Amino acid sequence: MTEHTPRFEADSAHASSEAQFHLSELLYSRTDDRGVIKTGNTMFQRVAGFEWEDLIGAPHKIIRHPDMPKAVFQLLWDRIKAGKPTGAYVKNRCKSGRYYWVLALVSPAEGGFISTRLKPSSPLFESVRDIYQAALAREAGGALSPADSAEALLADIRSAGYANYETFQSHALATEFEARARQLGRALDPFQKRFLDMAKAIAQVQVETSEMTEAFKAIRTVPMNMRIIASRLENAGGPISAISVNYSQMLEEMSTWVKTFVDGEACVFARIRDAIFTGQFLGFASAIEEEMIEVFGNEIRNVPDSYPPTVAAAREVEEVEAHRRQFMDQTAASLTAVEAEAKRFARSVLDMKRYVTGLSSTRMMCKIESAALSESGTALVGIVEQLDACQNEIEQRLARVVELNSVIQGNTSMLRSLH
Repeated sequence: MTEHTPRFEADSAHASSEAQFHLSELLYSRTDDRGVIKTGNTMFQRVAGFEWEDLIGAPHKIIRHPDMPKAVFQLLWDRIKAGKPTGAYVKNRCKSGRYYWVLALVSPAEGGFISTRLKPSSPLFESVRDIYQAALAREAGGALSPADSAEALLADIRSAGYANYETFQSHALATEFEARARQLGRALDPFQKRFLDMAKAIAQVQVETSEMTEAFKAIRTVPMNMRIIASRLENAGGPISAISVNYSQMLEEMSTWVKTFVDGEACVFARIRDAIFTGQFLGFASAIEEEMIEVFGNEIRNVPDSYPPTVAAAREVEEVEAHRRQFMDQTAASLTAVEAEAKRFARSVLDMKRYVTGLSSTRMMCKIESAALSESGTALVGIVEQLDACQNEIEQRLARVVELNSVIQGNTSMLRSLH
């Protein structure tokens, strides 16, 4: 504690009970670069249960709950110190000892950080609490450093199906925003709907490309099987041996495509995915900040005495508005990146289509040789059938990927016009 940090004894009768606040309410605070509270809004002060003089000048960890894994704060501080806006589920503690959960949006601002927080209410929230429990269990022995615990937490998030933390936080914010809007009877605006459509489309692209890659792997043994058949046929196996060589070269080219398209964090798919989820996060974060501005405005107009002299609510409106404009500019930049990556994406799919066309030629040659060899070509029939099934699946998956990329490109164009 610093000398400005009030000491308090939590009421043990309240320690396991939740402090209630309405789904429509937003909590806000601004700190310096060390995390010392400079200001906040009335909802934050009321829910936390501290007097204003106890909050202003106190470290933000005054509301830290012991149930929170150190990993989350390590990850949060690593990111915001690197200049990255970050969303995280956080369990906080009130002065009374009660707890409350928020989805906190913490971002670098001039001289420190600002945080706008909403009440989580989606099924995803339950899943995250399970992940946090696992992190707490790992930390219980005290042997794990916060940095190592953060790495383990990221591994849990990836195991839950998220490529990275950016993807997770974007999905979390959009999911909570949508759930909150639904429960409050609010409609999403076209801007938000289009980002959700793009996020769903790129998630489905991942499914399609994953299944397509599996279909591709299933035919990797074909050249070897063809060479075995050719060796058994002696002189008659020459054409089949030649086909197997051509097929091997084709598979090598397809392998290179797979690595470029779907493997690693620098692949074509990862770039468009990250651009979409970055834009979605910033777009929804700017919507939350716009609502925060409205909350401050209503308080200033309707309850002008709700803040002490140490809190300049009008200045916070300017602070959040400047930050919101910055978010919107960054959203526009993300849309530009999505547009560029979608074009690259489309060109890459065309390359794969050419490989599939070559695959079709190989299949036809196999059919011709199989018919020419009569009974001795029976083994080739199985290969032809395998190629038929795999090629049909690859073609269908590719067609679906093309369709999904068109959805992304269409929504990107509309979002740029709406911005």
